[in-house]
Amino acid sequence: MSLDLMDLFSGEPFQSGIFPKTRYQGSKYKLTKWIADCLGHLDFETVLDAFSGTSSVAYMFKAMGKTVIANDKMHFNYQIAKAFIENNAITINEEDINFVLRKDPSYLYKNIISDHFEGIYYLHDEDIWLDMVTQNIHRMHNEYKRAIMFWALFQSCLSKRPYNLFHRNNLNVRTADVKRSFGNKATWDKPFEQHFLKFIKEANLAIFDNKKPNKAINSDISHIAYDEVNADLVYFDPPYVPVKGSLTMYMDFYHFLEGLANYDSWETKIDFNSKNKAMLKTKSPWEDRKFISQEFFKCISAFKNSKIAISYREDGIPSIDEITAFLQLMGKRVEVNYVNYKYALSKKTKVREVLITGV
Repeated sequence: MSLDLMDLFSGEPFQSGIFPKTRYQGSKYKLTKWIADCLGHLDFETVLDAFSGTSSVAYMFKAMGKTVIANDKMHFNYQIAKAFIENNAITINEEDINFVLRKDPSYLYKNIISDHFEGIYYLHDEDIWLDMVTQNIHRMHNEYKRAIMFWALFQSCLSKRPYNLFHRNNLNVRTADVKRSFGNKATWDKPFEQHFLKFIKEANLAIFDNKKPNKAINSDISHIAYDEVNADLVYFDPPYVPVKGSLTMYMDFYHFLEGLANYDSWETKIDFNSKNKAMLKTKSPWEDRKFISQEFFKCISAFKNSKIAISYREDGIPSIDEITAFLQLMGKRVEVNYVNYKYALSKKTKVREVLITGV
């Protein structure tokens, strides 16, 4: 489908859903116009999105006509970047949908979800449906069709979850016959297939060709060297580590989606001692107040020859002053922009979102 790049990026059409919306912790979807305005004066043709997440900012760069390299350590986020950033033309057709939604009598299906997640996130018949559809998606030959299907499956799973998260064994929140002050039970109870088809349609509408060789990468950013990507601009939206309060543990929140993307090896990664069958924990400096600053500055240093843009919040570790001082020591001219913002899943009324640039 051919889309006008100006429509993708100018004002209301882009913001109202050309790139599909999602409720994802820390997503910058609603801030893309502001970020683009802040970066509008910079001269760059190639950009590395170091923590691409939902790919909303990477998609913004793609719509600006830049060559985009979207990287994320989580495999399910990599699939999203594969679908919308690297993919320029492939969409889903009726034959693809029929293949994914029908059980193949000649294929021996596994039952990882129905065997291990009974009563945790979804109803029994929904677990069976997920087992079948997930394996059918993995069996698709075209990597871009596979990635689009995964995105639609991820969004369907999020839509049917209270809080849009997988951090608790709380199916009862959805099934209990009580008066609710949040959520939408009708959405939670809508069949998976209806959600799935809706998101396939949204995905097809979002795919476009910006005539650039865009790329999705599935790596730890600390393992990527400057000369591997040669990006004029490197955009960082790192995991948020606050001075006080709880950390945002992305794998705890989205381990189920990561499992879907790694279905064949999922059983080897499940922590069977956890009530919600989360994944076995691996230590990360991005989730440690003692080591976050060291890791943060090490990664920035690796791209000292590029322009730097950092999405941040004013109460994080390291501090804005520390980041500014470090960029200045690298010889960068630093600019700091602020905007008030309310995160959908945050208990705080408002925080100041920050964009730090070093040129």
